[in-house]
Amino acid sequence: METSSLDQVRAAEFGAPGAAATTYLATAGCGLLPRRAVEAVKALAEENATGRRGGAGSSDAVDGARAGFARLAGVDPGRVATGGSVAAHVALVAASLPAGAEVLAPEGEFSSVVSPFAERGDLKTRYVPLTGLAEAVRPGTALVAFSAVQSADGRVADLDAVRAAAAAHGARTLLDASQSAGWLPLDAGAYDYTVTGAFKFLMCPRGTSFLTVTEEAQETLPVLYAGRLSAEDRRTSDYGPVRQLASSARRFDEPVAFLAYHGAEHSLAVVAGCGTDALYDHATRLAARFREGLAALGHAAVPGTSAIVAAPGLGDREPGLADAGVLVSNRAGSLRAAFHLYNTEADVDRALDVLSR
Repeated sequence: METSSLDQVRAAEFGAPGAAATTYLATAGCGLLPRRAVEAVKALAEENATGRRGGAGSSDAVDGARAGFARLAGVDPGRVATGGSVAAHVALVAASLPAGAEVLAPEGEFSSVVSPFAERGDLKTRYVPLTGLAEAVRPGTALVAFSAVQSADGRVADLDAVRAAAAAHGARTLLDASQSAGWLPLDAGAYDYTVTGAFKFLMCPRGTSFLTVTEEAQETLPVLYAGRLSAEDRRTSDYGPVRQLASSARRFDEPVAFLAYHGAEHSLAVVAGCGTDALYDHATRLAARFREGLAALGHAAVPGTSAIVAAPGLGDREPGLADAGVLVSNRAGSLRAAFHLYNTEADVDRALDVLSR
């Protein structure tokens, strides 16, 4: 998709460039909702408020979002389970491991990715620097759990090296794509599990999360959330124990908030219409401009080509930037800025201008 096409989508879904009073660079915390997603949520809420038919929400919207995510992740919808949080999806994986299994993760990994394993109490959790993750996989490692892009500073993992090391030692892989899906191409089929909080770069409402599971891994994953929605035939499974669970990953679905998923279906369509490659080029170009600007001001950012930029030691500038209408994040003492579809070069320059004062 050409940049001009991105401009058209930006104008249609988020308003004309420069029209917003706020320069929003906090997508790594929560993405902005496209207009069509907002309208879908409002429509369902209005139906619910007025008692109109269908106001409770539709499983068709959930399945539409499932299919939309599957297309972006490069897998069949039968491998995708829906839910409300990364932590809940990781908990399924944690529950599948035998006592004493070793889980390897990067130091400083996002809490939702590692806490379910730590809280089991009978697993061996081991943490190493991200740069040494592949080399740290060893015989006996059961699972490598890591993010494609680190939340704290935007560093991108060496995905190929970690996958190769895990395969060499017979370890399964769990990839968190919450900070990458939507701007970094995702091949979910290359991992045993992926988890994605879709309210960041996929621009879905909060309460939208996706789990992908290979057919092999589905054999060992427990069905903790069994209920009507996880039945093969949802129409005849209202009462009594579910007679037949879904044959696909849908049997692992966590009951969802329909308002979130009615919006998610449309948000994912926006991302798909833009194309991940085009979004990657756009976001990383803006991030590179910001890194260069920071360097010119005497501030060294964490190096790399990520759409997320972290400047160590500048986290305390976050309140002042917010007062000036520039929203960023303070993570572990670093100023964190994230760039996406709705951002422009003017946003980069405005943030740099405030920082220069």
